Amino acid sequence: MTPRERIQRALAHEETDLIPLDLGATDVTGIHVSTYARFREALGLEPRRPRLIEPLQMLAQVEMDVVEAAGLDAVPVSLPGTVFGLPLKNWKPWRMPDGTEIEVPGDFHTTRGPDGTTYLHPQGDLNAAPSGSMPAGGYYFDPVPRQQPLDLDRLDPQEWVDDMYHVYQDEELRYLEETAQRLYHDTDRALVGWLGEGGFGDIALVPGLGVSRPRGIRDPEQWIMAHVQYPDYIKGVYRLQCDIALRNLQLLYEAVGDTLQVIGISGTDFGTQNGPFISPDMYRDIYQPFHRELNDWIHQHTPWKTFYHTCGSVMALLDDMVNAGVDILNPVQCSAAEMDPATLKSRYGDRLVFWGGGVDNQHTLPFGTPEEVRAEAESRCRILGAGGGFVFNPVHNVQPGTPMPNLMAMLDVLKRRFS
Repeated sequence: MTPRERIQRALAHEETDLIPLDLGATDVTGIHVSTYARFREALGLEPRRPRLIEPLQMLAQVEMDVVEAAGLDAVPVSLPGTVFGLPLKNWKPWRMPDGTEIEVPGDFHTTRGPDGTTYLHPQGDLNAAPSGSMPAGGYYFDPVPRQQPLDLDRLDPQEWVDDMYHVYQDEELRYLEETAQRLYHDTDRALVGWLGEGGFGDIALVPGLGVSRPRGIRDPEQWIMAHVQYPDYIKGVYRLQCDIALRNLQLLYEAVGDTLQVIGISGTDFGTQNGPFISPDMYRDIYQPFHRELNDWIHQHTPWKTFYHTCGSVMALLDDMVNAGVDILNPVQCSAAEMDPATLKSRYGDRLVFWGGGVDNQHTLPFGTPEEVRAEAESRCRILGAGGGFVFNPVHNVQPGTPMPNLMAMLDVLKRRFS
């Protein structure tokens, strides 16, 4: 099978020749820039500065020579920008605290605090308060909430949405069309798009990292509590956001058509290590109607499968997510409570595609031995891959400090056939 055929068969819950593999087709299935630099070397490719395409998680652009050398089956189709409002162009050198030499966008402007903290500014505007901070010796830019004074009696959902989302412009649609056509015709990989407007309540986006002076509720703790205190405000934001998302879905399909196999809808985390953030009742009241609206449009107008990322223990929400039309679950955090892979497969294997869950990224991949990585990856391939419906990815992005023998042991497993 070609990689695209392999993904298509997996999405149809059919057996594949090999378990399909993703590493870098989305911002939740990628690889940290520091690890990526060593990954290229381990694959026998020429050294090259990784390009930083997602500063919040410090993700590298996965290049086509790596896609081919590692046997990856999917590639991204996405707009060339970041959550910090930085266009991906005019690349320049930058050094990570661990010494890794990388390239960053031209508008990537930082300042340094007296304690060695590096601050990143929205849209590269050094006159704006920083929206990201990396501690001395750190690996990521954590969000910096910049909550403005609020009149809680006059919360305006329109302000929040105007700061964050817009209907796609002609230039953006041309870029997406050209990128999709090139990748569809010049490669045999599956294409994965992403609808940024679909991630209702994604807590990483709530602070408005790419906005100079974000309006509305922007403190993550206050946002979560607002689900109980100000539910009409939360629903008002999501209604306006959904309207833009539906318009953009139509424009996106007009631009790229059937070239995509998968569309990423949401990166909102609904789970903790021990259980969901919210009750099933709250999910059904606040989130499910909007998820269903987007999924229904996609299933009625396109052949795309819908991809939802939610970390943690979400077993209690899966029936409702399936009923809302979710096709693909990621990252499949099997180490969280009640997320046993065999149970997930037996209950939902005919209704959900598991995109992830291949190897534990909190324990096994970064801290285990190559033998332990190999054994866990083989077990997950046999369980989650039985009968199709599985795309291998570690549980979330490959982190800094991951031993290269472990990552290569994981890849070796994916060269084998499982039946």
